[in-house]
Amino acid sequence: MPVLFVGHGSPMNAIEKNGYNRTWVSLARRLPRPRAIVSISAHWETEGSQVTAADRPRTIHDFYGFPKELFDLQYPAPGDPSLAITLCSTVKPVTLRPDLQWGLDHGTWSVLCHMYPEADIPVIQLSLDRTRDGAYHYNMGKQLRFLRDQGVLVMGSGNLVHNLAMVSWGSYPYDWAGEFDQKIRNWIQTGDHDALIHYEKQGKAASLSINSGEHFLPALYILAMQEAGEPVEFFNESILAASISMRGFLIGGAPVD
Repeated sequence: MPVLFVGHGSPMNAIEKNGYNRTWVSLARRLPRPRAIVSISAHWETEGSQVTAADRPRTIHDFYGFPKELFDLQYPAPGDPSLAITLCSTVKPVTLRPDLQWGLDHGTWSVLCHMYPEADIPVIQLSLDRTRDGAYHYNMGKQLRFLRDQGVLVMGSGNLVHNLAMVSWGSYPYDWAGEFDQKIRNWIQTGDHDALIHYEKQGKAASLSINSGEHFLPALYILAMQEAGEPVEFFNESILAASISMRGFLIGGAPVD
């Protein structure tokens, strides 16, 4: 299977019709149909690494101040407890614990409701250990490589540039946001994963673009699953509200519209 990072942006992308989610629909048509999906979302942070293991994960509306239509949206995809237990026994030396309380947050379902609207593919989520650095998360991604041979789609969901405190609707991108977004693109293209793992060492543009790491870290899982020489395709290459990059990338798949 290919592997995928999606810049998910606002929860409103779940119910609006726009170029971002039209591209997500196009992506699903190009990908082999997965037997299951493992999502690493920016919106599930824990102490220690966890994986959802419920049969029927709930749809989590982890936001406020949005229209009722968004809160009414459900994504009733089944879980996959057996896959969750496989991950717990395979991912080493990290202790990965099964979780029955979490479900699917909007980092996952706001994208999948467009890609797979029938909600008939099992979905589990892997949490982000907030106590760990980029190297830890990258190495966790390496542990997930075996899933590609089992027909499982691994999807990271966040935003490569994400500074909510400086959002400015209708404005041009900040210079630092555009600069760092392009640097990320170049590092991914040239395979310089070390620069991405140690993003906190990349200067002022990086510190403004990643003022907290949770939206960036899912990308490291996906990059860690790249095999030598595999192609990378970028999509949704734009910056929203001056400080949020919607850039996504697909590794190992067919070209994207």
